Amino acid sequence: MARILMVLSGVNYWTLDNGDKHPCGYWAEEFVVPHRVLSEAGFTVDISAPDGGKPVPDPVSLKPEVAGPKAPEYAAYIKDHAAELASPLPLSEVDVDLYDAIFIPGGHSPMEDLAYDPDLGRILQEAEAVKKIIAPVCHGPAGLLSANLPGGRWLFEGRTMAAFSNEEEKLNGTAEHAPWLLQNMITARGGKVEDVKAWDPHVIVDGNLLSGQNPASAGPLAEKVVSVLNSR
Repeated sequence: MARILMVLSGVNYWTLDNGDKHPCGYWAEEFVVPHRVLSEAGFTVDISAPDGGKPVPDPVSLKPEVAGPKAPEYAAYIKDHAAELASPLPLSEVDVDLYDAIFIPGGHSPMEDLAYDPDLGRILQEAEAVKKIIAPVCHGPAGLLSANLPGGRWLFEGRTMAAFSNEEEKLNGTAEHAPWLLQNMITARGGKVEDVKAWDPHVIVDGNLLSGQNPASAGPLAEKVVSVLNSR
């Protein structure tokens, strides 16, 4: 069966434009739902993070007023996988040949570390070279920004993807002090972001690049990964 590398941020903050450190982490739903979908499909899922990183959930993503009635379910799933989350595979040790897909959950913290991680950049370049599935969701596409080519070009220049939109960032109340907006950065680097109404699920397939717009897209994106891998 297929083997998936799930790349999580290893920090619990996001540095804003005023220097404040905004508490965050990976978004609980974007880890729990895809991890469960991929595992129940019979796939092996290995959790990885930047060297020395300790993935933690964004506390807001576990609040009932945000996550709704599934908040306790998400918290319980994270607790059940506490050992794996406490000892993620360092990105520097990842052998891309072992994996069929790279899945990158969001939360604001990937904008702090994954966007600049050279090991993730290496992994993405090796995965893209042989057209392995690359599947980021929400703020997960920030991790794609690490894949820089010689001369300053971006590996995903010209590709079409979904990502957390400017509208959603504004509605979330986090746009005002963001050091940069994900949709703007992807566009500035030469990518194409196609978004739909805020908070609606939205998945885009551009060859081997599968991407989702927001937390509601995490499950559908994981299901699409399962479908594509099972059809290969």
